[in-house]
Amino acid sequence: MTARPVRRPIGAITRGTTGHNRLRRSDRWISAVCGPLLRSSADARPLVVDLGYGASHITTYELFTRLRRVHPAVEVVGVEIDPERVAAAKPYEREGLSFRRGGFELPVARSPLVVRAFNVLRQYAEAEAWEHWDLMRSRIAPDGVIVEGTCSEVGHRAVWAALGAEGPRTLTFAARFTGFERPSDLAERLPKTLIHRNVPGERVHAFLTDWDRAWAACAPYGSYGSRQRWIRTAEALARDWPIATAPPAGGPARWRLGELTLPWTAVGP
Repeated sequence: MTARPVRRPIGAITRGTTGHNRLRRSDRWISAVCGPLLRSSADARPLVVDLGYGASHITTYELFTRLRRVHPAVEVVGVEIDPERVAAAKPYEREGLSFRRGGFELPVARSPLVVRAFNVLRQYAEAEAWEHWDLMRSRIAPDGVIVEGTCSEVGHRAVWAALGAEGPRTLTFAARFTGFERPSDLAERLPKTLIHRNVPGERVHAFLTDWDRAWAACAPYGSYGSRQRWIRTAEALARDWPIATAPPAGGPARWRLGELTLPWTAVGP
């Protein structure tokens, strides 16, 4: 694969924090929600980019192995702005998995069908984050998807937005059931464009407030386990909010994993 020529990668070097299974929650969502897109692609080797994989190649490798179960010929390219991190990852390349230097310009020869960009935008101002969203959207395939989000150090709390070429589509919350006290604890992982809007009068704040209220009301289901409480909370919340209630992004199969997805328009600025 020949990379697009670039003079200088667009973006700044991140801390590079990573670790085994840190992005497992987003990986399984990508596999389920973007799996049909990968399998139906006219490209025999659909391209996926993992942007800003950090100091270790491991999360890119994990994404590769998981997506190979979805599509046996998928190609994954890990893109990092730090040349030393790219050099460290090179020995782990194999057929279908490669690493190269780059940034938000996505320096690959073909338009990717899926881009995962995790923990790469928190250091930017909101206006800059929107600019980087726009740049990535201009580089993906017409039917492509960008999954951009942040997670906690060990991945027990995560929030991500799914974007198409037209703009943001959905917002997904995901958590380990023992990793929070109330759903609004996930607010610290909101995308850059929402994290400062978790205040009264904003839609995202109203949603999180209602979610906390529903979580408290469903406390009796906790005697059957946190999973059952989460599912019942999602059912209650869906009466007033457009929660995804059917596959691939919603319904009990996703809720039991500690996920909740709703349209961006319901919470966006």
